[in-house]
Amino acid sequence: MAGGLKVAVLISGRGSNLQALLDACAQPGFPAKIVRVISNVATATGLERAHQAGVATEVINHKAYPSREAFDAALDAAIRASGAELVCLAGFMRLLTPGFTESWRDRMINIHPSLLPSFKGLHTHQRAIEAGVKLHGCTVHFVTPDLDDGPIIAQAAVPVQDGDNEDSLSARVLTAEHRIYPLALKLIGEGRVSVDGRIVRVSDPAPAQAALINPAD
Repeated sequence: MAGGLKVAVLISGRGSNLQALLDACAQPGFPAKIVRVISNVATATGLERAHQAGVATEVINHKAYPSREAFDAALDAAIRASGAELVCLAGFMRLLTPGFTESWRDRMINIHPSLLPSFKGLHTHQRAIEAGVKLHGCTVHFVTPDLDDGPIIAQAAVPVQDGDNEDSLSARVLTAEHRIYPLALKLIGEGRVSVDGRIVRVSDPAPAQAALINPAD
């Protein structure tokens, strides 16, 4: 794909996962390009990260719209105007309407701080500690109308250590998030990801891609 897969990233806050995606897309040969970063919060620090990377930004304040549907319509129009072919949610703190998610089905991905289907929703790290699980982690998945319920593309597990609190476990998971979100985007950009019902299948790379991924010593 000439120029790589065109991506819009939606954010609401600091944009640490956005930064991981920006860094990946800046690497030679990476098969995706971020063409727009959109935030529903004008003061989101992630917007400055995008500016520094030379990526166009836009603010669509959800408070300026009378309904979720009206906001999502404006958001959809902005994404399409950017030419984006895939949407990445990176700390976007808005529940999207079923109409919006259906219109971007299999073309919108999210990263969630748990090993789905465990601990959907908020406060995942504290809930994992309270549940006594030994492994926690993060998941990149396609977005569907149901919250944190789409087909899983990639996951990373981290240990829950004795003495962990919400902050320490969150920091460990965040490091894993920064690793697997760019990986998932890379796989999609290479055209290796397909969705079969609830199952994501990842094909082997073509010979030329394999040479880039595993160059000869």
